[in-house]
Amino acid sequence: MPEKEIILLGGGGHCRSCIDVIESSQTFKIAGIVEQPGSNKTSLTLGYPVIGYDNDLAILKKRYDYALITVGQIGSSNTRQEIFNCLRKSGFTLPVIISPLAHVSKHAVLGEGTIVMHQAIVNAGAHIGCNCILNTRCLIEHDVKIGDHTHISTAAVLNGEAVIGSGSFVGSNATIVHGVNLPDNYFFKAKSLIISEKNGKSIKDNSL
Repeated sequence: MPEKEIILLGGGGHCRSCIDVIESSQTFKIAGIVEQPGSNKTSLTLGYPVIGYDNDLAILKKRYDYALITVGQIGSSNTRQEIFNCLRKSGFTLPVIISPLAHVSKHAVLGEGTIVMHQAIVNAGAHIGCNCILNTRCLIEHDVKIGDHTHISTAAVLNGEAVIGSGSFVGSNATIVHGVNLPDNYFFKAKSLIISEKNGKSIKDNSL
């Protein structure tokens, strides 16, 4: 049994997926779930209890060193960013969590608090920011750069040397071709295709 305990911030659907990855990796023991202040949720999440609320972080830090943000992100990354900043201020360590069923090149770089879900692939030269979600079966090709607080959804494909700004969302089964550069806070809907970039503006092909 892992000796290092970790707390999870947010107990929704994304949290359940994260729990499965953490249990599979066997690096951390999950201590419990931290919810938002005012939340009435007291039920177990896959067997793990609510052990506190966001305003209890200073107290929780006295017992736990590790934390992971398990609030999902569809659209705005503001909530995840706020929690990330709060955890940093409180002194928590935000580890990188990688599913044993994923492949992450030893030549890739992943920022703190990022999670790589089952069957995701991160190839050589990729640089992933902090507090990112690389969701199930996504493909991050060679030399891709992804900014902080960005969610790459299930089965999305980012081809070589693509650049995705911070705080962005790339939908399920979306495809970004080689070398495309997307700005911060970009919302890229499911099944879309970005084929090129001209004069700083991305050209979309939504015919999929």
